[in-house]
Amino acid sequence: MLLRFRSKHGTTRIQTAPQDSLSSVLEKFAAQMAQNSVALDSNSLVMGRSPQEKVSLDANHASQRIEQLGLSHGDMIYVDWEEKTNQSDMNSSGSVAINGQEFNNSSIKTGLQSPQSSLDNKLDKEDGLIPRTRSNLCKHGDKGMCEYCSPLPPWDREYHEKNNIKHISFHSYLKQLEKSTNKKQGSSYIAPLTQPNFKIDKHCTNGHEPWPKGICSKCQPSAITLQQQDFRLVDHVEFQSSQLVNDFIEAWRSTGMQRFGYMFGRYDRYDVTPLGVKAQVEAIYEPPQYDEQDGLTMEPEVVKEDMLHVNELAKQMNLECIGLIFTDLTDAANGDGSVFCKRHKDSFFLSSLEVIMAAKHQLSHKNYCKHSQQGYFSSRFVTCVVSGNLKGEIDIASYQVSTDAEALVEAEMISGSTHPSMAYINETTIERYVPEIFYMKKNEYNLTIKENAKPAFPVEYLLLSLTHGFPTEQTGTPNSTPGFSTYHGFPWPNRQAMGISQDYLELKKYIYPAATSGDYRVLHDKLSNFHFLLYVHSIQVLSSEEYSLLIKAAMERNPELWEEPLLQLLSTNGWQTLIMILQESM
Repeated sequence: MLLRFRSKHGTTRIQTAPQDSLSSVLEKFAAQMAQNSVALDSNSLVMGRSPQEKVSLDANHASQRIEQLGLSHGDMIYVDWEEKTNQSDMNSSGSVAINGQEFNNSSIKTGLQSPQSSLDNKLDKEDGLIPRTRSNLCKHGDKGMCEYCSPLPPWDREYHEKNNIKHISFHSYLKQLEKSTNKKQGSSYIAPLTQPNFKIDKHCTNGHEPWPKGICSKCQPSAITLQQQDFRLVDHVEFQSSQLVNDFIEAWRSTGMQRFGYMFGRYDRYDVTPLGVKAQVEAIYEPPQYDEQDGLTMEPEVVKEDMLHVNELAKQMNLECIGLIFTDLTDAANGDGSVFCKRHKDSFFLSSLEVIMAAKHQLSHKNYCKHSQQGYFSSRFVTCVVSGNLKGEIDIASYQVSTDAEALVEAEMISGSTHPSMAYINETTIERYVPEIFYMKKNEYNLTIKENAKPAFPVEYLLLSLTHGFPTEQTGTPNSTPGFSTYHGFPWPNRQAMGISQDYLELKKYIYPAATSGDYRVLHDKLSNFHFLLYVHSIQVLSSEEYSLLIKAAMERNPELWEEPLLQLLSTNGWQTLIMILQESM
């Protein structure tokens, strides 16, 4: 439902649900005001159904649900508050305080708006226009411009087809929506994005019992028509080192068993695509797993607990979990290192089970977005699979799944199928309602027709392909941002079944010669290794302050920036204790 808030700054529309609390709605409203550089003093906030009936709020009112307050879709609420002198006077936590009780508006767990990334803020400010040179059709002077040489919008289809760009970038798509959604200058802003929701509303207020005892057109999801999404949140996956990928594949080469890992890195702009975004992969971490020749098994609770710790350490390194990667390799037995090509246009690219896995990961890594009515929109989490290509070579393929795929999985409407290229549609139960599902396809006459998706449909309608590669002059060099200097040399964790372990002996072999050489550059390169940093933290020899110095030195590539924290680290008691332990170890 939509509520309208009228203030001296105009009308603001807030998307909400009947079961949401008033505090959550006010938090969304405060976030919208903050985006327009308006500081809302929630302690002086008054509101009412008319300009004459505005009253102040207390914590009891704030905790009540929208339906309890008698508000319905389209209602106008008049609000007023005392202006704050500047934005910094607002609560640093970004919270709404009502009579001393704070309601945080920075948590996505309750569907509230959270600050979007600095990268998105930068791309928001750019127009992304595609420049064109003067052509033979131009009749004007050097300083003129006409329809043949004026810049193209970033979503121009002809440009993308000419440059073999399959999907437009997210910010190009967003600007295309903005052009039609918010045409008038000075009018209230309407968030153009809405995260699809295919769940049945079990809190419907239309006067009937909740599903499965009752249903109406308001609470049941509409029929769903699937078609391939024309935009993607990430355009390119960039592995910062070929050695990083080789070390991951080496596990299969040495054992013939498949492996699974989480990719850590950051997001940056990708100038090959207008307003594009790339995922820069700095490290791969393999959680505890039981690998086999045709797959692998993981215990969800064990992996969850392990990843909580790794994510926290990665955060200290200014990294985040940006995707997953797994192998699906089978030796072709030709004696030349070639592998079977299992995934192609006549079989499948990602199986239905893998699509569901990708969708679940995307749902747990939401993309905060101020242009969405829910405060988030889809995800930038990517899925990479290492398999054989048509030439029998080991290759990487990178994907995301669509917003429709996320909504279908969240509503538990699809399951894996015995045919990997097909997703099975679940039946309606007392817990879920599954509406009619269709998909658009071209028939033998090249005409686009609507096909009933039940009982199963091709998962290609849920897939988005991404490009991938290594840093180049065009996409940026590894030295352009802080990161690791060394991607090889220290054992990876959780490879005990392969005869590989992390222990003091391996630690001494890796770091002790560099630590006693007196060559700071060699030592720095050894310190700047993801798996080494994780292991050093696990043995708990360094204090938290000493470990912070280690991280600061290791993550810098510029000697002018890493030399000082490195020298400070070498003089600490913790580092000297570590060297003594290694010196005395076998």
